[in-house]
Amino acid sequence: MEQWPPARDDALLTELGAALRGLGPVPEEFLDAALAAFSWRTVDAELAIAELTFDSARDLEPAGPTRSTAVDRTLTFRSGPVIVEIEVTASGVVGQLSPPCPGRVSARTADGQYEDVPVDTLGLFSMGVPPVGPVQFRATTDRYGVRTAWVSLR
Repeated sequence: MEQWPPARDDALLTELGAALRGLGPVPEEFLDAALAAFSWRTVDAELAIAELTFDSARDLEPAGPTRSTAVDRTLTFRSGPVIVEIEVTASGVVGQLSPPCPGRVSARTADGQYEDVPVDTLGLFSMGVPPVGPVQFRATTDRYGVRTAWVSLR
């Protein structure tokens, strides 16, 4: 056996070529898995990313506190004309899409789990107890699709 790595490039290419020739054809299930993974690279490309523009945990409200004291945190996300407003309490998450439009909102945690709820004609939705750790919301309507930046709710 020669020294590794080979001292010359042509020796390295010969060694690599021999390794590749010995493998045989790629199994069909590997090709299917590779194609499926590749197709997911743009799964969110059609959705605009709404950036966090207001967080009551960091920002002062411009006109003073106007929200209920039962609300632990208020978040506003914006992507162009689309706004996603979310209020977080210990018992749940409520939100509104603007412009209002019926559809669905999903909440995804870092481990990939979703809570998926309907959005009514006024753009309102509600979810259960907020999860620990980062969350991303995804809103899909007939008029637009948007996903928020990741944010920790608690």
